[in-house]
Amino acid sequence: MQKYAVSIVLPAKNEAKSLEILLPRLKLIAPDAEILVINDGSSDNTAQVALAGGANVFSHPYCQGNGAAVKSGARNAKAEVIIFMDADGQHDPEDIPTLLAKLNQGYDMVVGARHPSTHASAIRRFANTFYNRLATYMTGHKIEDLTSGFRAVKADKFRKFIYLLPNGFSYPTTSTMAFFRSGFPVAYIPIRAGQRDGKSHIKLIKDGLRFFIIILRIGTLFSPMRLFLPISATVFATGVSYYAYTYATSSRFTNMGGVLFLSSLIIFLIGILSEQISSLHYKAAEDNRRT
Repeated sequence: MQKYAVSIVLPAKNEAKSLEILLPRLKLIAPDAEILVINDGSSDNTAQVALAGGANVFSHPYCQGNGAAVKSGARNAKAEVIIFMDADGQHDPEDIPTLLAKLNQGYDMVVGARHPSTHASAIRRFANTFYNRLATYMTGHKIEDLTSGFRAVKADKFRKFIYLLPNGFSYPTTSTMAFFRSGFPVAYIPIRAGQRDGKSHIKLIKDGLRFFIIILRIGTLFSPMRLFLPISATVFATGVSYYAYTYATSSRFTNMGGVLFLSSLIIFLIGILSEQISSLHYKAAEDNRRT
């Protein structure tokens, strides 16, 4: 079994208290791993606690967002495998060997899929189920936990998509969909996320809408016809139904029927054009694999 060199990236904003507990556990579980704490504009002594705990610290001068911290970690990590996990105590370091063992089976990304009961409320459970199913449709692969931040990735593959990652809280969404649509194998292992220390920085409505937009954006970037074809077919079917109704009731073809048929055609052509643009991303991914 191959043994990977590992870097552990911990985005942290005001997580000094959690890091005092987490860093010794990481040292015990993964003594040879490089640990990087990305201090995202903390106002407490997060950086000092991380340094005292033996981590390499990279500090942002102000809060740039969880995704920006992840990107900083990915750029500075030296190992061939990167493990991303939260610094707030939710993720159990005991799951790291399981992530790496699964990665060793030929996967490029392994994600810790949380049990539904670990989500804080019924609304969050419903939202995560909805996003998982929407992303599953857009990628054509079953996605068990779209927003889990606990994952192990091949560093070279992950860095291909850094330019796509937002600076906010939806880097897991973007990276998961990008891996699937680019043909990089992704696996899930079940985990139970603990209760976080402190208050969550995620806003349910604001960030939920952002997740929805990102799913559509990444989905249309890599597989546009999965979005445009159903919309075009729906508009066309509506046009046929409306034309049948107007023909039956007044024996004529109305302007609205014409608008619906033309709209269906335009949406379909936009999908075809987007599909051609999307092929450039696949070509770039193939070129990167060969180099």
